[in-house]
Amino acid sequence: MAVTIEELYRNYGILADAKENLSQHKDAYQAILDGVRGGPKEKRLAAQFIPKFFSSFPELADAAINAQLDLCEDEDVSIRRQAIKELPRFATGENIFRVADILTQLLQTDDNAEFNQVNVALISIFKMDAKGTLGGLFSQILQGDDIVRERAIKFLATKLKTLPEDVMTKEVEEYVFTETKKVLEDVTGEEFVLLMRVVSALRVLQSVNGRQQLVELVVEQADLEQALNPADPDAVDRLLQCTRQALPLFSKNVHSTRFVTYFCEHVLPNLSTLTCPVAELDIQLEVLKLLAEMSPFCGDMEKLEANLSTLFTKLVEFMPLPPDEVENGENSASEEPKLQFSYVECLLFSFHQLGKKLPDFLVDKVDAERLKDFKIRLQYFARGLQVYIRQLRMALQGKTGDALKTEENKIKVVALKITNNINVLIKDLFHNPPSYKSTVTLSWKPVQKPEAAAPKRPSGEEMGSGASTKKQITPLPRRDARQIYNPPSGKYSASIGNFTYEQRGGYRGGRGRGFWARGSRSRGRIY
Repeated sequence: MAVTIEELYRNYGILADAKENLSQHKDAYQAILDGVRGGPKEKRLAAQFIPKFFSSFPELADAAINAQLDLCEDEDVSIRRQAIKELPRFATGENIFRVADILTQLLQTDDNAEFNQVNVALISIFKMDAKGTLGGLFSQILQGDDIVRERAIKFLATKLKTLPEDVMTKEVEEYVFTETKKVLEDVTGEEFVLLMRVVSALRVLQSVNGRQQLVELVVEQADLEQALNPADPDAVDRLLQCTRQALPLFSKNVHSTRFVTYFCEHVLPNLSTLTCPVAELDIQLEVLKLLAEMSPFCGDMEKLEANLSTLFTKLVEFMPLPPDEVENGENSASEEPKLQFSYVECLLFSFHQLGKKLPDFLVDKVDAERLKDFKIRLQYFARGLQVYIRQLRMALQGKTGDALKTEENKIKVVALKITNNINVLIKDLFHNPPSYKSTVTLSWKPVQKPEAAAPKRPSGEEMGSGASTKKQITPLPRRDARQIYNPPSGKYSASIGNFTYEQRGGYRGGRGRGFWARGSRSRGRIY
């Protein structure tokens, strides 16, 4: 016979009045547990009464937790919410893992209020025992259903960083890192990004050694020991995503050598045949931007001369000969070659950075005929560059404030940055011998203020740049829509075609399960 409301209140009164003699009233507590088989009102009362006296009846602990779990799975959402709200009161001693495991499974709910209640409950038990709570979360990430795994990973990515240091102790952070490495043995692209966000935020990994450990994680995911299949969009996407995750970790002490080497040996030779994993993405420009961003942090490279030669060859491809130098007269005087400024900025910058390591490359390692050809291309490109820079400066002259914030003018400002960068780098290469001393900031990167330096007035070349000089603290910056600029007509610009600027930030999300082909899961995932 089902327990009534009156019986629940009577038994509650018995237990409340018993004080130190609570354990003698096991029957009263059992009657409250039986309330989960009653109607909606009885269930709501049971959800509140069961946890209140839970600690006084250790012999009924399993039965009490199971009874509360039944309420967490009730058809009535209001009963579920009440039961979930009270779950943290069961999180004592050895039960913390079980409660965390249960709450993690409950993340799969589609009810927003219930989902928020589960999040609140998980945060609550985190503050009681962070390591035990993490044990329950990681258990479900490794063994749970897809939806539970996905939401548990998102919970870690969004909530861990909000917890105070007295909760996220060094021991707890080390545990997070250890367990995350286990999960990373078999992940999708989106999961990888989220988990990297988790571990990258750990204070214990903010040292040089810590960042190096993170780079090692990314290297393993990128599978740099294998040659790249340019026709496989998943392989290309994996490389792009891993490189983007590694970029913020590189510094003068944490080198990008393995990635730069891989790009020179496997990506640049296949640049024109890369299969784009995302619609409307300029895959070649994206790859060249990543290489340019990594190149300043490249350490000692085993095959430096060979890799510089590959980079040099690719640079020459994007720097056309003037029309009258083209063999067989295939180009008439009216057909000006297209000057691809964005590509050339990336390639010149990368070549300039690696060239510092072998400054005699253009003097001793390139034959005279090839060097002469290169200088002809440089001269032709430089002439077109000067025309374009003048046109951009005229278009931006006198514009300030809101006038520079229009989409067209913002793109012109970036175009001016690109052309100024190329101009500076070309001047360096025209020195005899070539110089590698100039410093430029890549056009899509924010300008960094030198520390402890007096404010510098913008130069004419930076006119109207509109770029913020504040350091942008954005671990996973957003990718904005690509913008197209039609340059004004003129001898050179008319043949340039559309100028494409992609304001790249960092991360495009993964493509869902089955993305990284890293083996099959025991619970049925196919990768």
